[in-house]
Order: sequence, then structure tokens, then C-alpha cells
Amino acid sequence: MNNSNYEKTDILSKISADRDRTNLLKTGEQNLIVFLLRHVPKRVSSDMLTTLGLAGSFVTATGFVLATYFSRIFLLLGVLGLAINWFGDSLDGRLAYMRNKPRKWYGFSLDFTVDWLTNILMGYGYIVYVGGKWELLGFVFVVMYGWAMMTALLRYKITGKYTIDSGLLGPTEVRIIISLFLVLETVLQGSIIYTGAFACIILFLVNIDDFIKLLKMADHRDREERSTKL
Repeated sequence: MNNSNYEKTDILSKISADRDRTNLLKTGEQNLIVFLLRHVPKRVSSDMLTTLGLAGSFVTATGFVLATYFSRIFLLLGVLGLAINWFGDSLDGRLAYMRNKPRKWYGFSLDFTVDWLTNILMGYGYIVYVGGKWELLGFVFVVMYGWAMMTALLRYKITGKYTIDSGLLGPTEVRIIISLFLVLETVLQGSIIYTGAFACIILFLVNIDDFIKLLKMADHRDREERSTKL
């Protein structure tokens, strides 16, 4: 193994030290993140990347608003915003680990708060764009994604292991799916209502499945704790 491979392996071990990943695009995404981390200027900090990720969410919300009052083509601005959000959100904490300056609990608290704000901005943009009775779908999406975030927190509390994925689906896959929905809407007006409803249904089913698994984990831990007290 050459030095480049050793360096890559070392970076991978650092950036994945704080979480388990099971998402479909895990391998390709991790390799891309390693490549990008190598090219982040030293003057760029983790907090700057977090801010950039949040800015991407504002870009996506702005795309929805502009599409509402001007042209659907502005929905493509939302795709750009999602890409910016992925870049900032995926590299911020990992950059700190790579530079051996991790702030585990600070980063965890900041990321979770920013992720929640991102969720709200996405829902807001959708509500503004669809309008009328379909606004409810934007609210449901925020609730469903918020439920998924709460489940991740509870799972972390119960198991001590943090994961942001639900099986093969993770935030990256969700961003890609939403991007495809936005592109489809630019060529087929009104499709975002049906794709939005579909996304909400899938999130609901995934949340139910994760909740059942969570209860089993919680019950298992309760049994273990009771056995140690006997």
C-alpha cells in the first residue's frame, strides 16, 4: 500500500470515528469527502463549513420562493442549495477530526440545531410554492423528518452509537431524491405535490419501522440493567 492509500485510510478512520453509516452511497460518498477534505484551505474552519451548509438551505428555500412568483426554473436553484448544504454539512465535523481538533459535543449540538433549521426552511419553501390545501404536505414533511431526528437522538441515548441513516437511506440519498423531485417539477408542473405526498408516506413508514426497532433496543437495555442489579 502506497503513502496515498495509507493517508486515505487514516482520514477515513478519523472522519468515521463518531458514527456508523449504512446508507446506499456510503462508499462513494466517503471517498468523495476524503478527496474534498484534502483540498479545503487551512483558513477554512469547521464552523465556516457549517455556516455554508445552512446558507445552502436558505438558497433552496429562496429557490422555492422565486419559483412561486417568477418561474419554475428557479427550482433548480434549490438543487444547487442542496449541493451546498451537503458540502458544508458533510465536511464540517470531519474536517475537525482530520485536523485532530474534534469538538464532539459542540459539533453534535451545532449540527443537530442546524439540521433542524434546514428541515424548517425546506418545509417553508415547499409551503410557499404549493400553496392552498397542499401546504399541509410541507408541514407533514417537517414533522416526519423531525421524528426521524428525534429517533436518532433516542437511539444514541440508548445504544451509545450515533447513526443518521435509516437502513439504506441517509441524508445524502434524501437530498438526491428531493433534487430529482425539483427537476421533475420544472418540466412537469404539479408533480411536486404527488412526489411530496409520496416522500411523506415513505418517511412515515420508515419512522414506524425505526420506532419499533428503537423500542426493542430500549427493552433490551432495560433487561440488561435489571439483570445487573440482581
